[in-house]
Amino acid sequence: MGHTYKQLEIVGSSTTSMEDAISSAIAKAHETIRNIQWFEVIETRGHVVDGKVAYWQVTIKLGFTLD
Repeated sequence: MGHTYKQLEIVGSSTTSMEDAISSAIAKAHETIRNIQWFEVIETRGHVVDGKVAYWQVTIKLGFTLD
């Protein structure tokens, strides 16, 4: 039997890295969403302060199976 997926778009942020922004967003979503199966990076952007990256923002799309 095949799976039926729902998609959800969220934004994670981090002062460390893009990977940390993605990981923290998925970890937070996992607190309330069951069966997360995949993610797709939609957009990456950041905030610059004094010529340096102050934080990263990464928009991701999550896919999870419906019960």
